[in-house]
Amino acid sequence: MKTLLAGLLALACLLSLGACDREGRPIQEFGLDKLAKGISTEADVRGVMGQPDTVWEEESGARTLEYPKGPEGSRTWMFEIDRSGKLVDYRQVLTEETFGKIKPGMSRDAVRRLLGKPKSVAEFKLKNEEVWDWRYLDATQKTRMFNVHFDRATGRVTGTSASPDPQANY
Repeated sequence: MKTLLAGLLALACLLSLGACDREGRPIQEFGLDKLAKGISTEADVRGVMGQPDTVWEEESGARTLEYPKGPEGSRTWMFEIDRSGKLVDYRQVLTEETFGKIKPGMSRDAVRRLLGKPKSVAEFKLKNEEVWDWRYLDATQKTRMFNVHFDRATGRVTGTSASPDPQANY
């Protein structure tokens, strides 16, 4: 019986070790454990993640690869590649921290670069408003919707809101 328990404990330890990437962060996307900052190349990222939805070219020669996992997913990954083609960093951007960076007056492009491709865009002509939304996981791992409201005439942010995910089964 002790041997069985020891074996189960060893298996649990191995499984928990396998659930972290090379920087010790919990793996949230299949394949991220194969990438290492400063070592992996853009080709390595594309090999793991596939073709990015958008490639943002920076003036410095660096690039940001965007991987939205929607429209039904709740994560969008941004991979920063330096001008020599090496992976600098990657992050999941649909988080409360990133949402807090959205401020009134920001342009559509600025929001798009921070949060990636929205799940949907809705126009409300009577309110002269356009609303973009993203599905995300809150702190309790429940799916919710983060909404950015734009003035249709200026294309500038007027505010943000969050709401329950209408497709979630709580």
